[in-house]
Amino acid sequence: MPASASRTAQPPRPIRPLPDQLISQIAAGEVVERPASVVKELLENALDAGSSQLGIRLEEGGVRRIVITDNGCGIPPGELPVALMRHATSKIASLDELEAVLTLGFRGEALASIASVSQLTLTSRTAGDAHATQVSADTGALQPASGGVGTTVDVQHLYFNTPARRKFLKSEQTELGHCLEMVRRAALARPDVAISVHHNGKPLEHWNAGDVAARTAQVLGSDFARARLPLDEEAGDLHLYGFAGLPTASRGRPDQQYFFVNGRFVRDKLLNHAVRSAYQDVLHGDRFPSYVLCLDLPPEMVDVNVHPSKIEVRFRESRAVHQFVYHAVQRCLARQAGENGDSLHTGTNGEPLPAAGGTGELREPRAAYGGAAGTATGSGSQWINYSAARQTELGIAQPRQAYLGMVRDATTPRPYVPSSQPPAWLVDAQAARADEPPGLLDGVAAANSVLPVALHAAEGADDHPLGYAIAQLHGIYVLAQNPRGLVLVDMHAAHERILYEQIKNALDARDLAVQPLLLPVTLPASAVEIGTAEEHRETLALLGFDIAPVSPTTLAVRAVPALLQQADTEALARDVLRDLHAFGGSRVLAERRNELLATLACHSAVRANRKLTLEEMNALLRQMEQTERADQCNHGRPTWVQLSVAELDRLFLRGQ
Repeated sequence: MPASASRTAQPPRPIRPLPDQLISQIAAGEVVERPASVVKELLENALDAGSSQLGIRLEEGGVRRIVITDNGCGIPPGELPVALMRHATSKIASLDELEAVLTLGFRGEALASIASVSQLTLTSRTAGDAHATQVSADTGALQPASGGVGTTVDVQHLYFNTPARRKFLKSEQTELGHCLEMVRRAALARPDVAISVHHNGKPLEHWNAGDVAARTAQVLGSDFARARLPLDEEAGDLHLYGFAGLPTASRGRPDQQYFFVNGRFVRDKLLNHAVRSAYQDVLHGDRFPSYVLCLDLPPEMVDVNVHPSKIEVRFRESRAVHQFVYHAVQRCLARQAGENGDSLHTGTNGEPLPAAGGTGELREPRAAYGGAAGTATGSGSQWINYSAARQTELGIAQPRQAYLGMVRDATTPRPYVPSSQPPAWLVDAQAARADEPPGLLDGVAAANSVLPVALHAAEGADDHPLGYAIAQLHGIYVLAQNPRGLVLVDMHAAHERILYEQIKNALDARDLAVQPLLLPVTLPASAVEIGTAEEHRETLALLGFDIAPVSPTTLAVRAVPALLQQADTEALARDVLRDLHAFGGSRVLAERRNELLATLACHSAVRANRKLTLEEMNALLRQMEQTERADQCNHGRPTWVQLSVAELDRLFLRGQ
């Protein structure tokens, strides 16, 4: 007889309540997934207790032993046995308090769950006690102990009584890595707390209390410290601050992405999507940005009681939060021009200098961020003044959303004013080229109406921060001189970004100029290309193309976007049809528009080995200064870098 049949033949068991120990072990399956889960829960309790110093000791990756000591407020002796009971907490006492909770812990499950699958002892002392008191989870008996003010939780032999769970644990180094990741999250959330970590008796990490700038550099390393952009924006009750990594310092894995909501590390799809969307114009599709971002908002606007591990949250105004984060990060990236991960400007002590257009100060509203992220605002000989060498602030040519009424009117950026006349520099350059063949400048005047007017630049020499062209190198780079030194421009990457923004703005305004071809360009086409052209004729028209079959094996191109009239028409048409076939006409302008526009821009951008005149090079520089996100091409590569006179002097050992 099959086993399933024998089970159904047995009489049903009576309904009975589960034993408390079994209930705790079931809860432990949700809360205590691995040693790192224990570290997370105990660190949260320690931080909630007001600790300023944390000591973490691990043995065998935390499987054998986890000891966390804090100097917080401590637990009174009479409450120690209660602290080990299920659903016992001092954080909340009513539903109203749950909805307004700001502490990291509040469920009252952690200690009971950990104790059910380990050998746990709890030692604590308050400021009013003469000595510490210890309780064992096994017996519940209290006994005097030595120790200062604060709490020590000692967890030994994790999963000793549930060997099946222990078999799922990985190697010692893997489990240690997960534990250290939990410590890093706590360290980034609370830079005001000193933290030390030991493993198997040997010191691993020690971070002194400090400000957020120093702590992020300590935890994430010097590479992130050299490639971070300060961010600090408010909109009503929403406040986003922290650091966003430069697109040119992206990574192959999402291993440096930290988002905190009211001081709690979260892994939220909505927030991740908002940040990823903000990077999409400046980051290649298979790369991941680095960031440490903190969002503060009223606790009643976010539900943290979504998952036992408290790593997921739910926002009551999710669209408002998404739009606020998206635009804040997008503006942060657009304001920074000419910075790249390999040569971020730093001071003599290795700390990043202030961002262009600001003092570099990062306002810290939380007590935990009481330091000054903008300590790199010193003056005098302490700083090598590279910050002035950056391109002037570039804006985002889209107004802030209302964020469902939570954005103050005062935060609306300066609007862009379309210009109906080409700038004087373009008129002069075109006049100088009147007798020469068509070149890079052609079409720029026609496209000028869809470009934003440049933001007000600084007085004097900073009117043109990219300076003036002096030469072209190997048909690839434009060399320009500005008051700070030498500017090197990748002319194809820069022109590609210019065209990309022009096409995008024109498409948004439904004002994409079309250039009919005097003689249609015919090309042999496959059945797939013929079918794509017929199926997506309306989408092609929106993009400025007139591509239609003239025979079962031939396509004719009768019109192209005016901005792309210099491109290879046949190659352009084939790539557009390929993208439409791959992405789908109904989705391409909504979900895959950036990829399609990047294809269009790449085709018409000035190619390598194209000889440019000084007028054309200067026209390119002026156009870059007017274009948003001009510091990166569509694939996240830098378009220009600055070499200061001081850097050039060092290369030639001048002054030594």
